[in-house]
Amino acid sequence: MQLHAAGAERELVAAPRPPLSQAGGWQALLLSESRALLAGPPPLFQALSSRERELVLSHGRRRVLNRGQTLFSQGPHEGIYLIESGRIRVFYNAPSGREITLAYWYPGNFVGGPDIFGPSVHLWSGVATNNSSVVQLPGKALRTLVMQIPALGIGLIEGLSFKGKCYSALVQMLGTRSVTDRLAHLLLHLVDAYGIKVPDGTLIAAAFTHADLAHMVGATRQWVTISLKRLQEQGVVVCRKSQIIVRRLDALAEMRGGG
Repeated sequence: MQLHAAGAERELVAAPRPPLSQAGGWQALLLSESRALLAGPPPLFQALSSRERELVLSHGRRRVLNRGQTLFSQGPHEGIYLIESGRIRVFYNAPSGREITLAYWYPGNFVGGPDIFGPSVHLWSGVATNNSSVVQLPGKALRTLVMQIPALGIGLIEGLSFKGKCYSALVQMLGTRSVTDRLAHLLLHLVDAYGIKVPDGTLIAAAFTHADLAHMVGATRQWVTISLKRLQEQGVVVCRKSQIIVRRLDALAEMRGGG
């Protein structure tokens, strides 16, 4: 089956390039002041042998999602989803319709916690932001597998610990930084993760809409659009159709520092 990407017109469009940590694993994309968090969690299967990986996957059910398709919603759930390819955004959708993004997760990460062994309630929602493939691992099977494969249990603990730190980082940023600070911080993070040198500066080569940026910094799409226009007038960035080029990293760093 051929996958296709459907959805709204993109405001910031370029070929997505998953960021890599210095250790060679997939980074997480999240709002945090900690560079250690930006390096991302260790892949769930990192310490498993080939036989152990095959055993775990034999208990799972593979799902293929198109861009924009919901993986899970706030409500009853059971088990976790291991990301094999693509990118999954985890976010909270308030009754008012406002959203706040926790993080974007890449291959090797799992989503669907924190209750991974039994029936519970999702506190977050998850959606595929690229064509993606995941393996759904039921909670009962996970409990049995952890008893057989200690390295899997350690991987789950490390992943849940990392996610707990993500929750804390998001609260700290929302509670102590202005929206302008958070936008500057996010743009610098995107430069680190997706930056490509071009004659005018550094191109952020990633597919994120103004709404995506707004959901990460806790603002509205209109506010992000106005702020980017203001930054362009100041010569900090250049917005050309579907691209954002950062010209003055120093100015963004000063804004991030609350200057």
